Amino acid sequence: METLSMEKEMGGFIGRLLRENFGRGPGSVQCVIADTLIVVHITNFMSPMEKSLMERDHAVYVQKTRDLLMEKLMIDMNLYIEQYFATPVHDFYYDWNLEAQSGAFLFLLSPFNHTLLSKEYRNKEKLHTEISLFSAEVQKKPDKVYSQMLSPSTLLIARAGILVPIEKELILFDFEETLRISKRSLEKKALEKHMPKIEYLLEAPIKDCFVDWDYQNDIGYTLFYLG
Repeated sequence: METLSMEKEMGGFIGRLLRENFGRGPGSVQCVIADTLIVVHITNFMSPMEKSLMERDHAVYVQKTRDLLMEKLMIDMNLYIEQYFATPVHDFYYDWNLEAQSGAFLFLLSPFNHTLLSKEYRNKEKLHTEISLFSAEVQKKPDKVYSQMLSPSTLLIARAGILVPIEKELILFDFEETLRISKRSLEKKALEKHMPKIEYLLEAPIKDCFVDWDYQNDIGYTLFYLG
């Protein structure tokens, strides 16, 4: 089956799954399959109840509720992908941009390997320098930065070696959820400061940004969707 057909079929499945579990489906679901990486971008996705909570500045409650639902949905999506591609999902990451009513999923069908993000694009090394500066402001300079344009509008960045000692202790004592919620907010605020330079290097506006982490292997993932 052609990649475009696979992407469309998978996007349709995820749209239906979200509608069944949240009571409202997304406006659009765009899927990109690149080697053993699958990324999904969801737009116009928020239930009336969530909108009411957001209007009363209760974004944390919306985030926590979605995190609980995602524990179940992750199993359903992983099972679908395993059956569809005849290979198990090695890792799954996700994030929401509640203000923009959007979200993103990242599936790894094999352990992360820097060769997956090895293709060149314009200003790649300069962008890595800017990403290292941003990372150093909120935790530490990464040991390594990897990135690749998975599609003309989808950029995936991986930062290896970013956790500081206090974060490692929180993970050790099972405070991953608290750490994740805090880091999401902190990193996105820091990224806003660097966004003009990042957009200049990419020669395109960034319309959406998502972050998540592989704590066990000390890797931070960032997805940029270009406008």
